[in-house]
Amino acid sequence: MKYKNCIVTGGAGFIGSYVVERLVKEKCNVTVIDDLSAGDEKRIEHLKDKIEFIKADIRDKDMLQKTCSGKDTIFHFAADPDVKSSVLNPQNSFDINVHGTFLILEYMRRLDVPNIVFASSGGTLYGQVDIFPTPEDIQFRPISAYGASKAFTEVYLSAYTASYGMNAVTLRYANIFGPRSTHGVMFDFYHKLKKNPKKLEILGDGKQVKSYLYIEDCIDGSFFAAKKVEKGLDAFNIGSNSWTTVIEIADIIADELGLKNVKYAFTGGEAGWTGDVFKMLLSTEKIKKLGWTPKVSTEEGIRLYIRWLKENF
Repeated sequence: MKYKNCIVTGGAGFIGSYVVERLVKEKCNVTVIDDLSAGDEKRIEHLKDKIEFIKADIRDKDMLQKTCSGKDTIFHFAADPDVKSSVLNPQNSFDINVHGTFLILEYMRRLDVPNIVFASSGGTLYGQVDIFPTPEDIQFRPISAYGASKAFTEVYLSAYTASYGMNAVTLRYANIFGPRSTHGVMFDFYHKLKKNPKKLEILGDGKQVKSYLYIEDCIDGSFFAAKKVEKGLDAFNIGSNSWTTVIEIADIIADELGLKNVKYAFTGGEAGWTGDVFKMLLSTEKIKKLGWTPKVSTEEGIRLYIRWLKENF
């Protein structure tokens, strides 16, 4: 997949901002579309003179008509990202993640935009499976509306690449973390321990075990995968080859903060909340065989992230 004139939807988001940064580094012409409902323009402020920024909803048809013309690749990272809230408000996940992506694909078709790179999901897309590590060819069994929205989108990508000659890569991410992230278990634990360094509430039983990946490795793996797609649709798990329990994450964060004898209080149950995939390890054999492996261990990444949080929060 070759790209020069690009759109990044959700480019002011956590992962999206790093995508924008990489594209600028590769001397691409970049237009960012973000309504800032989940994004923060500060994440790309250092790039403002090198990109075009459009504050808009991806469902704005007039904007898509004007913006997609003449582009060769859309890096689609815009989404309603909250898995937990998608269970309470499934309509929002559908409207933004499914209908929004459908509109993007439609304007790609009408305006002959050939390539799309889609930020999908590993754990929420596959759901509660019984094969670990989980390969890309397993049947989707999402247990949240957010996971279902990613599954819907991947099916549409399959249809559009087959029917209209588009090229697409879907990136099925593990739990991505690192600087600029303002959500997730590590962010939550840091703020809880900052407020009360003696006690930490942990949702579920703390034995939830998942695959995590540091943001720098996420971006390297994403662009490696995109450049391997020559025609049609391909999917890649982007994650680490190990998994970590929630209790282990808590231990690492407490140690990095220099805290001793922190009491853990568990809310109980295997899952932290309805829709939580409490066991997830992605198989990375497919991308590994092509020559990519992550460089940063989960523990090292957690420590780097906590140091960033200490400097910024």
